[in-house]
Amino acid sequence: MPVPAPNLYPPFNIVRLSHVEYTVTDLAASRAFYVDTLGLQVTFEDDGQIYLRAMEERGHHCIVLTKADTPKVLVLGLKLYDDVDLDKAQAFFTGRGLATEWVERRFMGRVLRTVDPWGIPLEFYVEMDRLPTIHQQYRLYKGAKPLRIDHFNMFSSDVDASVAFYTDIGFRTTEYTEDEESGRTWAAWMHRKGGVHDVAFTNGLGPRLHHTAFWVSTPLNIIDLLDLMATTGYVSNIERGPGRHGISNAFFLYVLDPDGHRIEIYCSDYQTVDPDLEPIRWALDDPQRQTLWGAPAPRSWFENGSCFAGIEPVSSALTAQPIIAP
Repeated sequence: MPVPAPNLYPPFNIVRLSHVEYTVTDLAASRAFYVDTLGLQVTFEDDGQIYLRAMEERGHHCIVLTKADTPKVLVLGLKLYDDVDLDKAQAFFTGRGLATEWVERRFMGRVLRTVDPWGIPLEFYVEMDRLPTIHQQYRLYKGAKPLRIDHFNMFSSDVDASVAFYTDIGFRTTEYTEDEESGRTWAAWMHRKGGVHDVAFTNGLGPRLHHTAFWVSTPLNIIDLLDLMATTGYVSNIERGPGRHGISNAFFLYVLDPDGHRIEIYCSDYQTVDPDLEPIRWALDDPQRQTLWGAPAPRSWFENGSCFAGIEPVSSALTAQPIIAP
């Protein structure tokens, strides 16, 4: 099925993805991973939570780590353009029969909480506490030197339906994988901010969060992180890479935090600002779609993901599968 035409005048204006909240079972272990190893900066912490931002970010946080008995994903955050867009978003989701509520969130202004049609918890906001710039405080850089949050990738049991809904709210498809036998979309990459993607959908048991990605300035930052993880007890947390994706052209590395949440470290994709940019189609059996150099992904990359709290994922009817590493 061809991807739908972009909706250039959506019902409300999403600027970009913003933040994710994970539950983690050991805050100290998570702090050691995200702060001391990856290199994110602490903006607030207490006995129950840690708030983090990357080096270029002015907003208060891009990740919230909340202590809990089991690891889950509590919410994905998206920034809107103006306050009126919050009310427009509420009207849109209510009109689709999806529950909405206004919630209080630390370090944020008005926040609209809702869900997409598959139950993925979303929150929209305009205002978040602004912090002083630190991107030129080079003494703070460590680990992978992450500059900003880049995208979410989610498992979907119906990628075509996910693409249709997120197109309705203004995301534009940049690349997609089509299963030639069924004609269905197996995966899709969609953006708001002008990179290859803010959100992506991968066929599988869903909805689940496949990964959160952070942008770094150079592949050498990824090599530095690998050297650090290899010598500080995190060898088994290195899942896939380094490599270069065919889709997006990005240089990548996938690692797992202490609770199994997958994080991608990512750089060198391309600009997609033009509204008439045609999506790039890939065949599912093309080995270069996964990795330009031809190396397939491991089975864990297609099967493991983080569950959303309170949502029971369902299997996809599309059983087609790309090449998997032995």
